[in-house]
Amino acid sequence: MKVERPNKAVTIRAATAEDRDAIWKIFHSTIAPGSVFVYDPNTSREEAMGYWFGPNTLTFVAEREGAVIGSYILRPNRPGLGAHVANAGFMVDPDARGGGVGRLMGEHSLSEARRLGYRAMQFNFVVSTNTSAVRLWQQLGFQIVGTLPGAFRHAEKGFVDAYVMFRSLED
Repeated sequence: MKVERPNKAVTIRAATAEDRDAIWKIFHSTIAPGSVFVYDPNTSREEAMGYWFGPNTLTFVAEREGAVIGSYILRPNRPGLGAHVANAGFMVDPDARGGGVGRLMGEHSLSEARRLGYRAMQFNFVVSTNTSAVRLWQQLGFQIVGTLPGAFRHAEKGFVDAYVMFRSLED
């Protein structure tokens, strides 16, 4: 998928082993503040890449002018009888945030999930104070179907809610 922005084309493609350094940089800078993802800010590169490139996981990157500026994963939300519902996780380089990269990856993930035969997509843990993510997912058709009171220990705000967000892919 190639999307044109003023003077800056973004391409989303399957990640390769050569992308691991760039993905780790984005992963680490995203989790370090302790404000938007459940990963411990001290998560090791080995553990992070083991998760991001884990079994039954498709890993993608967003590139602009040859540089990786974002990454997302797509996998079944649950095994067995729940495997028809997709799950995904998204991270954007701090220098590229606010430029539509997250939206492009979100749209791409929905298209990929449909192509792979998933019937729905669910995010199990969207931090309520990550308002840009909550807003984006709602704009892409997700609904908050559950609130987990105080489930996230925000580095600055203390215990805040997390949302379960869901959308059908059969529309």
